[in-house]
Amino acid sequence: MSSRYCWIFMLFCMISESFTVGVLGFAANWGTRSTHPLPPNIVVKLLRDNGFKKVKLFEADPGALKALARSGIEVMLGIPNEFLAPLAGSVGFAETWVSRNVSSYITTGVNIRHVAVGNEPFLKTYKDTFLQTTLPALQNVQAALIKAGLGKQVKVTVPLNADVYQTDSGLPSGGDFRADIHTLMINIIKFLSDNGGPLTINIYPFLSLQADPHFPKEYAFFGSTSNPIVDGSITYNNVMEANFDTLVTALEKNGFPNMPVIIGEMGWPTDGDPSANIENAKRFNQGLIQQIVQGKGTPKRSTLPDVYIFGLIDEDAKSIDPGNFERHWGIFNFDGTVKYNLDMGSGKDLVPAKGVRYLSRQWCIMAPQASLMDPNMAESVKYACTYADCTSLGYGSSCGMLDPKGNASYAFNMYYQTMNQRKDACAFNNLSTITTVDPSPAGPGGGNNTCRFEIMIDLGKHELGRTPSRSASPPSTLGLGNDGSRFVAMVSLGVVFLVSLLIS
Repeated sequence: MSSRYCWIFMLFCMISESFTVGVLGFAANWGTRSTHPLPPNIVVKLLRDNGFKKVKLFEADPGALKALARSGIEVMLGIPNEFLAPLAGSVGFAETWVSRNVSSYITTGVNIRHVAVGNEPFLKTYKDTFLQTTLPALQNVQAALIKAGLGKQVKVTVPLNADVYQTDSGLPSGGDFRADIHTLMINIIKFLSDNGGPLTINIYPFLSLQADPHFPKEYAFFGSTSNPIVDGSITYNNVMEANFDTLVTALEKNGFPNMPVIIGEMGWPTDGDPSANIENAKRFNQGLIQQIVQGKGTPKRSTLPDVYIFGLIDEDAKSIDPGNFERHWGIFNFDGTVKYNLDMGSGKDLVPAKGVRYLSRQWCIMAPQASLMDPNMAESVKYACTYADCTSLGYGSSCGMLDPKGNASYAFNMYYQTMNQRKDACAFNNLSTITTVDPSPAGPGGGNNTCRFEIMIDLGKHELGRTPSRSASPPSTLGLGNDGSRFVAMVSLGVVFLVSLLIS
């Protein structure tokens, strides 16, 4: 082969490769609300090993940002809602935030490409808390980026829940922005458009199914044709396409037909709700991966936008105010093990995290001689589930089949592991004992459908890289959320109700 043809062949291969997802890569949300977080350097390797080229952080976590330096992974850096008021009130505060959390990390090789100002600030559950501060905060962060010389390199955006738009007709062609925030939405979109920033929208078919008992299940998944919606000449076979095109219609209707859009969150949880299970999550996320690999868009926009899968890893310290499923969105378990296999394109399967170190192989369970009728039992289980994650015990969840003794053992063990296997953490009024025999029962059919009695990551054997936050502190904290799609402070489980179910 002549040198000329060799060059043409090489160029053809390079062009072909540039259109594969292996090069373009996947995008994921990396939440850090865990009692035993996977070390950031291991997470970054997990991302790279599985073809993730973009990641969204919900806050400026120093350990995560340090680990992302020189990784080549593009970063969307989030600002929690509690910072919106101080950012809106002071350009100086915005400049300090950008200097500490954007400029300083870019100089170390972190590829920050977007700053996400707030997270779903217009949720109705926030009761208008952030209506007056979101746009001014966005403007001040943009001004701070320009002053820092980053205005062209780093673009601002605001991740919004899909409830900011609606359709009175029930069809995508009727799409428009919510009447109560219509003017504000137009002002935000115009500001983003003028400054080259995208609009970021979070779409959750799972929540549509979970919230409405009459919602057609098949319509939540890709590849189904059993519950189509016909809108003029367009047929929609799944809620994601119809939801996204409702947004596109709203943009067109208000003069922004070419506004770039990012899907900031989309995924399916695996536990904590009857519809949140391995089977549904694998089905939904495999369909989503296939859409991404094929670059298949929607009827109104043929090219699929960037989609940040929600989420990468389970987080056992997230609030469960919206539901127990909030802690189980990851495609990986909390320790980076694979929950269920996904074909990531070209026959590549998910690869688990490497180099994870664990606490000793021992568990805290209900003592054989203990009685469920012991007057201390209910209070002991309640205490354990107040300070540890018992969401897998709920109705329809992975450990929901356990008997009352199994429930008590699971609760005791989660507390014991969360407290790093301290000896006094398995001392529930003589109701518990330590065992070296794994008490995890095989779930229905075995395999992935397994109730796991966890052993936590050994934090003492890892360099986690977590240091005090470098974020400029706001004058007050509202206590509302910043990660996932809703609230994030560690709260109790509504344990009074839960315990009554566990030991009855």
